[in-house]
Amino acid sequence: MSLYGNMFIPYPITQFLLRFFWEGSHLWNQYERLSLTKQEIANGKHREAVGGLWDEIGCLQFAYLVKNGLQPEHHFLDVGCGSLRGGIHFIRYLNKGHYYGLDINSSLIEAGWKELEEQALLDRLPSLVVNDCFQFDQFGVKFDFAIAHSVFTHLPANVIHRCLVNIDKVLKPGGKFFTTFFEVNDKFHLDEIWQNQELKTYLDKDPYHYHRSLFAYLVDGLSLHMEYIGDWGHPRNQKMLSFRKGQETMPTQIIP
Repeated sequence: MSLYGNMFIPYPITQFLLRFFWEGSHLWNQYERLSLTKQEIANGKHREAVGGLWDEIGCLQFAYLVKNGLQPEHHFLDVGCGSLRGGIHFIRYLNKGHYYGLDINSSLIEAGWKELEEQALLDRLPSLVVNDCFQFDQFGVKFDFAIAHSVFTHLPANVIHRCLVNIDKVLKPGGKFFTTFFEVNDKFHLDEIWQNQELKTYLDKDPYHYHRSLFAYLVDGLSLHMEYIGDWGHPRNQKMLSFRKGQETMPTQIIP
């Protein structure tokens, strides 16, 4: 028991409150505390943990970025890379050592290494790190392209802001950051939205939806220029945005 004012609080509740106040900054993210055993990874549970549709969405991301200018010689950052649903395709395509992936969850990164081993891609020398603050500068690289697929769909606005501020620091002039989000057309709409027959999104809990104007606000004052792309063929109705860094050195036309 623990004494709070004139009340005794049972020890388990005290421990929960301590964790809430000390660790509460990350309670918004369902993936931080996801823990997969080695057996679960061996059984492929990590493929479902990142949302399933492993082959379909992995190929979709890859094909879209290649169509919009990604070349093997480019340096590429995969934000929220998870267990490499898309990463496998990018690693196979890019020059050796040009893929960089970051995720909040260590067991998903472990599963990603297993995917690479099984597909004989370890010699492509990708860089994978676990990080919960979008500290992209730790790679010591400036990037031509980056993607955050199905990442902003799980994040509150202030955390998205942190990601955008940090991506601005590591893109090359003319570099592009593509990101998906669930969209609400009326920014004053407070209720849940059905994105398809199976998936609802929310204003204030995961999975989140946002009005596109939020992202323009978040990058105001940065050297990122936002372009709304919208539909790009995503099976769960996630929309696409592009953020281009400052000086134009790469083609700007986005191919749907």
